[in-house]
Amino acid sequence: MTTLYLVRHGETIDNVNRIMQGQTQGELTENGREQARELARKMAGEHIDVFVSSDLKRAVDTCEIVAGPHGCGIVTTPLLRERDWGGFTGRYIPDLKDAVWPDDIETIDALKERAARFLEYVRSSYPSSVVLAVGHGIINKAVQSVYYGKEMKDIPPMSNAEVRRLVL
Repeated sequence: MTTLYLVRHGETIDNVNRIMQGQTQGELTENGREQARELARKMAGEHIDVFVSSDLKRAVDTCEIVAGPHGCGIVTTPLLRERDWGGFTGRYIPDLKDAVWPDDIETIDALKERAARFLEYVRSSYPSSVVLAVGHGIINKAVQSVYYGKEMKDIPPMSNAEVRRLVL
C-alpha cells in the first residue's frame, strides 16, 4: 500500500488579494513560507520516500521547504496543477460571483480525470512508498473526490499548507 500525504501550497500574494490564480506560477508570501516551514517541522519526523509537487512555482517552493529536513529533492508533475480557470485567471474573485463562465475553463470532468491519472501515477510509480505531494486547493479537492468517490462539493476545502493522509 502507498501512503499519500496530500498538501496544499502555502499562502500566496494572490490568495491574500483574492485573485483567481489558476495555472499562473504564484508567489508565496512570507506567511506562506512560514506555513511551509511549520509543515516541514511537523513532517520532519515522518518517513517520506518521495516528494512530488505541481510544477507551478507556489507548489514547488512549498514542497522544497517541506522536503528540506529530509535532504530530498522533489519530482514535479503537471498532473497536480491547479484547475485552469481560463478567462477567469487573474481576476478578482468577488467580481466573478454573477459572471458568465467562459468556455475555456477546465471542466470538472477533465479535472477529475486528471486527478484520477495523478492517483494512478502515484500508485504505479511509488508502490509501497510514502509520498508527500504538494498541489492546490481545487485539484486536491478533485483528488479526494476521486479517492473517496464523492462529489467535489462534499470535500471540505483545504487551508494553505494543510495536509491530508490518503492510503492508496
